[in-house]
Amino acid sequence: RTRRHQRYPHPRQASPSPRMASCLATRVVCSAPRPASGASKGKGPANQKPAQRSAPSKLWTPDSKLRSTAVDSPIIIVVPDAENKMKGLSAKRKEVILDMEHFAETELLKLLRPTEVNWQPQDLLPNPESPDFLDEIAELQKRTANIPDEHLVVLVGDMITEEALPTYMNMLNTLEGTKDCTGADPTAWGKWTRMWTAEENRHGDVMNKYLWLTGKVAMKPVETTIQNLLGSGMNPKTENNPYLGFVYTSFQERATKVSHGNTARFAKEHGDHTLGKICGLIAADEGRHEIAYQRIMDEVLKRDVDGAVLAFADMMKKQIVMPAHLMDDGEHKSRSGRDLFGDFASVADSTKTYTAYDYADITNHLIKRWKIADLEGLSGEAAAAQEYLMKQPARIRRLADFGAAKAKKREKVDESFSWIFGRKVAV
Repeated sequence: RTRRHQRYPHPRQASPSPRMASCLATRVVCSAPRPASGASKGKGPANQKPAQRSAPSKLWTPDSKLRSTAVDSPIIIVVPDAENKMKGLSAKRKEVILDMEHFAETELLKLLRPTEVNWQPQDLLPNPESPDFLDEIAELQKRTANIPDEHLVVLVGDMITEEALPTYMNMLNTLEGTKDCTGADPTAWGKWTRMWTAEENRHGDVMNKYLWLTGKVAMKPVETTIQNLLGSGMNPKTENNPYLGFVYTSFQERATKVSHGNTARFAKEHGDHTLGKICGLIAADEGRHEIAYQRIMDEVLKRDVDGAVLAFADMMKKQIVMPAHLMDDGEHKSRSGRDLFGDFASVADSTKTYTAYDYADITNHLIKRWKIADLEGLSGEAAAAQEYLMKQPARIRRLADFGAAKAKKREKVDESFSWIFGRKVAV
């Protein structure tokens, strides 16, 4: 679902609802068996000089002749030639990823749950086969009657983000060496991507149906926003590199867990324990997925500590972008002159569903989780990245403090949201 949560704001802005950027895929490079030594080179398009970016990533172009072809538009350039696979990785990092197939098979897949024991949306919704179906809907609407509009806006924004799941699966399938080339690859990485997506798919399903049944959400504008978001894509700035990609997903899954955990608490506080349970179950799924992605980076750290630290620092310097940044209902901007995602993020911040302080806490958690402070024997470049990372939580909290102080002086604006029939919420 990766994606700038939803899913959440990055701290560069001073306001308490910092802006989040979006994601788009650029080159798609398939994973393939390790080529035999002496494989032929130098023929065909693989040897052509790729387009250059104005500011190529120093980290992932060890050879100055190798440049990423990432572009700032929602385009996927499919490169089928075998010689171009893994182009952004050094030979060592290529080996690291290829050698992790056994780890993915034995350690990663076990963090997914069998379909027969997983909860399904219908377990948490009124049963259309029951003679009491309409009574169950009436009871649902009674439970949700006291949920404030600001919390509905956050719930809808979270649901829209979850519904953009195809974009997040697409993002995972741009990562070199772990991509599902055929759509049904028998590799552990291919299985993980498909089964992770299958588990995540339940989240948008149950939230969408539940919010529709409340009668408090205008579904046509919501559906328009979902389609527009899917059509816009996202660019997480992972440059098709699995090191960068799994730092991103490690962060994003935890951010989503935080957000859904908070909406669960708010729902219960306002009298809807069923909605609270739904959000809590989603948060629990995100927690399992977070563990999986963080374990991938644990393994990378064991095999290539320099590369892992450099990747972590690279992603933090670029900011963890949020996947729903390009949400658009087709009317909010033209009516108000304001960005829909920015207003959604502002409401998420004001309700303390997800804030810049959460961004700082997640950064600090990953630093501790991967024991960044204790790493030794780093190269000069990696040691500088280590020093940079250790300063980030305090820096982000200072920015959050500044933003909170500034927000207190700013007069709130009541802005209408099409998602809730044009009712107004302070932003």
